[in-house]
Amino acid sequence: MRCDGMTSTTKEFREFLLKQNAFALAIGVIIGAAIGKVVSGIVEDVLMPVIGLVLPGGEWRAAQLTLSGQNAIKYGDLAGRVIDFFVIALVVFLLAKAFLEKPAPAPATKSCPQCLETIPASARKCRACASPVV
Repeated sequence: MRCDGMTSTTKEFREFLLKQNAFALAIGVIIGAAIGKVVSGIVEDVLMPVIGLVLPGGEWRAAQLTLSGQNAIKYGDLAGRVIDFFVIALVVFLLAKAFLEKPAPAPATKSCPQCLETIPASARKCRACASPVV
């Protein structure tokens, strides 16, 4: 025996998921997390070892300017984070460029000489003022 309250709540919840695109958002978050792991793997395992050949040796990420006691400006860590950001941004850009569709070119248009309405380039008559267009 089913309770009518539970059935209506289940139905409302299902409608919420579909109408508010919550389910699509959840799928996007899951796929985004998976792509983040792939990008991190590419950066850490493929690109950073190659970049490490160009960067100075040693513990340059631990470089700091000591002010007093434990206070220090950790410029090496900041530089490392900036380099990481640019490498990750480059990889994301290249992946997006490789896998996402290019937008379709905008249809060719021209202006009507009489009313200046934008019309398709192949039009012979203006749809706004009905004047012939050459």
